[in-house]
Amino acid sequence: MDIKGKKISIIGAADSGIAAAKLAKKMGALPFVSDSASRQSVFKWISVLENENIPYETDKHSEKVFDCDFIVTSPGVPSFSGILAEAKDKGIEIYSEFEFASWFNKGKTIAITGTNGKTTTTSLMNFTLKQSGFNTFSAGNIGTPFSDVVTEIGENDYVVLEASSFQLDFIKYFKPDFAVVLNITPDHLDRYNNDFALYARSKMNILKNQTANDVLIYNSDDRNVIDFMPAADVNKYGFSLQKEMLKGSYVKEGNMIFSDQTKETVCAVSDLFIKGPHNVSNALAVLTVAKKLGIPNKKIKSAFSSFRGVEHRIEFVRELAGVEYYNDSKATNVDSVWYALNSFEKPIYLILGGKDKGNDYNKIKELVARKVKKYMLSVLRQTKFMIFSRILFLPNINNHWKAAFFRQEKKPNRGR
Repeated sequence: MDIKGKKISIIGAADSGIAAAKLAKKMGALPFVSDSASRQSVFKWISVLENENIPYETDKHSEKVFDCDFIVTSPGVPSFSGILAEAKDKGIEIYSEFEFASWFNKGKTIAITGTNGKTTTTSLMNFTLKQSGFNTFSAGNIGTPFSDVVTEIGENDYVVLEASSFQLDFIKYFKPDFAVVLNITPDHLDRYNNDFALYARSKMNILKNQTANDVLIYNSDDRNVIDFMPAADVNKYGFSLQKEMLKGSYVKEGNMIFSDQTKETVCAVSDLFIKGPHNVSNALAVLTVAKKLGIPNKKIKSAFSSFRGVEHRIEFVRELAGVEYYNDSKATNVDSVWYALNSFEKPIYLILGGKDKGNDYNKIKELVARKVKKYMLSVLRQTKFMIFSRILFLPNINNHWKAAFFRQEKKPNRGR
């Protein structure tokens, strides 16, 4: 798409916004960046704009924002924010950074969305393709903005995108060759007027523009995925832990099977280094893409055996004085906590922080009651979990948070 001479207002001066501004300038457009945050809070990004001679404003969104041909918004800016609402009223087109970057992508796109497991699946997908000789890039919610790498992607390359609901909110033409939907459970409801349907439909924007030439890979075990999947003329493949698939991947008798006209055993579940049913499900999604790309079974097996997982996701940190410590700081919703608790066999100490996003904690009630011996909350105010834990009579260790406290207890063992 030719954007030379176009005036583009970019909302948000963080990683995605800065990357979009640099891309716009590189393509001959005239970007202007606006952020309502204080200059001090976005200082590290401001220096980039100044080095690039890109005009910007902080501490406000002025009328200058509306002097543009269209707006590119960062994923951190809520879709209901005042500046975007006003732009809509003025009839100004709004695009996500994902959408904007996709206009300049020459390669093939594999886009992965879902409430949980996106980063692990994106990483495993990228790793499997690289191990199999593909030239690939990974970007999106995983950390690197799509706009930062898109001009490096050649016609024979693949980009694996982790797509959050925020990045899919303002798409118009974005059309991945492979769209993967892992699961949909309540999360970020504070960004969607506490309406789960709005959140789910945002996720499903990933297949909005797909055609019969594209592939949709979806979790056949997830009722929400099935219920919110729109009718689309697209090549569909399911994956399941619970049943056989005529088209797709599934588990049977400890093996991962791929079915498409004929059935074949690709590898054993035990070949996958990262453990837990949720990771087997993630791996089935990757396996399905790999088979559609013609990757041999032995290369898939080798990649699954070699991939060591990602940071902050039930990541073993160290053993100190007989106590094992695991970092699962990416468990930012109730379902993530459910998966984490299911990965341990013995009673554990649970440390929680952050803010409530409108989730229902009843899903983990039984697991917490059965497995959590004590807990620590690091929050600014009382949350539903605090009330929830009191109902379960769990002891709070907030006032006793010292390593010595744990040395007296028998260490928890992670389920293998």
